[in-house]
Amino acid sequence: MTATAHPTGPRPGAPAPHLTHAVLNQVPRRAGVDEYGTNLPLAQGVRQYGAAWHEPELHEIGTLVGSGQFQEWAEVSHTSPPELRTHDRYGNRVDEIDFHPAYHEVIGAAVRHGAHTSAWADPRPGATVARAATFMLFAQIEPGHACPTSMTHAVVPVLQRDPEVGKDWLPGLFSRSYDPRPIAPGLKQGLMFGMGMTEKQGGSDVRANTTLAVPVPSDPDGRVHLLTGHKWFFSAPQSDAFLVLAQADAGLTCFLVPRVLPDGTRNTVRVQRLKNKLGNKSNASSEVEFDGTWALRVGEPGRGVPTIIEMVNHTRLDCVLGTTAGMRQALTEAVWHARHRHAFGARLVDQPAMTAVLADLALETEAATWTALRLAHAYEAGSGESEVMFRRLATAVAKYWICKRGPHHAYEALECLGGNGYTEDWPLARRYREQPLLSIWEGSGNVIALDVLRGIAKTPASLDAFWAELGQTAGASSVLDAHLKRVQQELAQDLRDPVAAQTRARATVEGMALALQSSLMLRHAPAPAAEAFIAARLGESRGHQYGTLPRGTDAAAIVERHAEGSV
Repeated sequence: MTATAHPTGPRPGAPAPHLTHAVLNQVPRRAGVDEYGTNLPLAQGVRQYGAAWHEPELHEIGTLVGSGQFQEWAEVSHTSPPELRTHDRYGNRVDEIDFHPAYHEVIGAAVRHGAHTSAWADPRPGATVARAATFMLFAQIEPGHACPTSMTHAVVPVLQRDPEVGKDWLPGLFSRSYDPRPIAPGLKQGLMFGMGMTEKQGGSDVRANTTLAVPVPSDPDGRVHLLTGHKWFFSAPQSDAFLVLAQADAGLTCFLVPRVLPDGTRNTVRVQRLKNKLGNKSNASSEVEFDGTWALRVGEPGRGVPTIIEMVNHTRLDCVLGTTAGMRQALTEAVWHARHRHAFGARLVDQPAMTAVLADLALETEAATWTALRLAHAYEAGSGESEVMFRRLATAVAKYWICKRGPHHAYEALECLGGNGYTEDWPLARRYREQPLLSIWEGSGNVIALDVLRGIAKTPASLDAFWAELGQTAGASSVLDAHLKRVQQELAQDLRDPVAAQTRARATVEGMALALQSSLMLRHAPAPAAEAFIAARLGESRGHQYGTLPRGTDAAAIVERHAEGSV
């Protein structure tokens, strides 16, 4: 017997539908916000480091990424991740990566606003800081597209050092047009770059790479090689070209591998699979094989690592920028929730225990922001030798510490939302999965810490420049002075014993990073915030979890500084 609905509605006498409860005390969506205008430390840093001229566009970007539409694009980019299509319908090998249109909207907007190469294309004073702020605003809401955006930015100095290769690629890299079509690079409106360094057997030990590069005899310049081998992590395989490392006659050498050759034919870059990652779902990371793959040597033969390291340094800077952007997202969502949610008769933000947690998250975010922008400033075009020396160590120091702090920061912010934070309906679950990547990408913790030691040994002037930076606040805080003296003494002692130096490498870099952040907070943050940060991170009564602030901290004022305009 089949039941059918009454044609005119419920039967007479049937129970009327009723609501079981009213939906109350739920937090509205945080949208329609100028993410630049509401981020006081970022705006102050932009002005401090000479990029105030970029503020009108930064407000435009902030409004864009703070819109409900952009947030929707970000969410869909992750819930509908890219898919590998190895063959077309006729059986031809194509190795295409299919993205949801939302991803193209996100990265297209980032390129239009110069998040990739604007600092190189228009190298005026403050350009690197302006580009850093642009990159951070986009990465705050959608982090996956930041990978190819960062690599496209970072490849420029490598190609500038080899103008014979760069002349064919730099104009497309400097374009503000996003063009995802897999066609000959000379026909494209804009170009993007990827990177492939690691292999199965070596990982971070790239000198153990086995991919073989064989020169093409018909090339009179000895530039063209054919590659055979693989890459275990090949970032953004949809890009137009890639820098890779391979073993040539002279040793490990850097090569440029185009995805499509100048005549329009596909280069042999066989995508084996896309990585099934913990997070970063909108970004395609892959494994590939080379089989007689056409490649062009970049830089000197046998100098692959020194050639590509310039690209690595810039992507490490972007790891700092991206983690800081993630901290900002986590903080704003937590504060927004706490200002709108009531429990036990009061707003969460007004309850002292919660206020302390939010304030501590804010201090961490602000310290990361000042460090990120100070580091970007050191990369400005025409920086003097002292800045070059400073960034040589400071990049690795900041990358190690800030990226290590990202996951814990994201988790604590997520907890502020309670059960809602743990669901995929809010963005912090996605952010929590995202933050570990930036600690792993471009050198995990031990690799970075040991790089600091190698940098000190190879270029002692870099350590002098680092100490000189901290000397700007000598005498301003007895706690910081004592911490810095201890770090310097212990480092000098450890450097006399290579085993001790390596064993304590993480402790050394952590101490250097906290000293740098404390010094920058003293210079640029409100004095109560700087004092609270130093006491909470370096003081005798410091705790291990967020929210363990020193007695007397005005937590409410700290939170208010990071919530201005967000209600």
